[in-house]
Amino acid sequence: MPSSAPSTQGSAAAVGPGYRDQLYWLRYQDFFPGALRLTADNAPAEQWWPWRGMSVHVDRVARPNAPTKLIALHGVGTYGRMLAPYGRLPSLVDLEFIAPDLPGFGLTGAGRRAVTYRDWLACVLDLIDAERARDDRPIVLLGISTGGRLAYDVAARADGAVAGVIATCLADPRRDEVRRRLAARPEMAKWVGLLALIAKPLGMTRVPVHWLANIAAVSNHAQFANLVWADTIGGGSWLTLTFARSCLTTPPAVPPERFTGPPLLLAHPAEDRWTPPLLSRQFFDRLAAPARFAPLRGAGHLPVEESGLADLDRAIRDFLDEFGLQQ
Repeated sequence: MPSSAPSTQGSAAAVGPGYRDQLYWLRYQDFFPGALRLTADNAPAEQWWPWRGMSVHVDRVARPNAPTKLIALHGVGTYGRMLAPYGRLPSLVDLEFIAPDLPGFGLTGAGRRAVTYRDWLACVLDLIDAERARDDRPIVLLGISTGGRLAYDVAARADGAVAGVIATCLADPRRDEVRRRLAARPEMAKWVGLLALIAKPLGMTRVPVHWLANIAAVSNHAQFANLVWADTIGGGSWLTLTFARSCLTTPPAVPPERFTGPPLLLAHPAEDRWTPPLLSRQFFDRLAAPARFAPLRGAGHLPVEESGLADLDRAIRDFLDEFGLQQ
């Protein structure tokens, strides 16, 4: 696949329906503490970034005088706009906030392409190149849910272009115990080997995310989880079997023992019913890079609980201060 050159910052001109038209994301706001909630008036600006024949939707809160940029990465079943409340945490509110909808989720379509996890990786790497072409401010990645693994892989491949990683999950989906947790039903973890046998045309077969993934465990609030499950551009969207297979079988960009930087913070929800902290610690504890761990008290997989968000805010502030990422 040809590499795209670093793009311009993107166009504010709409190339499809935006989040002022698609308002489902507003339903999530009631679950966040008041100061973090979005409205149509305080939501990020929307841009469309041309990437390898696609139009990637990007949320941006531009802060030209901010010392650092934060790129927020979603996982399977979510999208960039869902992460915008985290950008309103006191520890992050002074940073420039950027949140792409990765191909196949949110407002970024996949078209007829057989998108894989490696496309997500390439997309974020090219977005970082585009941002570095604009200015030389350091970039920190915030990976929420399975976006944590993506943030790790991007940082490992970014040749020093990433100054820090904040992740809420680092579970390795190649492990059987992780697959059993991720799957809509534990016994489905055994099917991964069968996915490799599917002929290429059948790999383009699309199925709802919640048929494959345990979206019911995305939050400890049943109403929130139900919203994600029914969200037609999130947990209720459709993905190809090829994409699902690639997410479960792609090895880390480098083994954790060879990951020597940038510094990484694992801020893991303590009451995560989808990927319990132990699954991420099995990967985290092997990291060679400077690494910090913070449990988020009382928080589920997508943290919305006040106690967990307070812990997240404090851990991020300490991490950014320790490694000089707010100067």
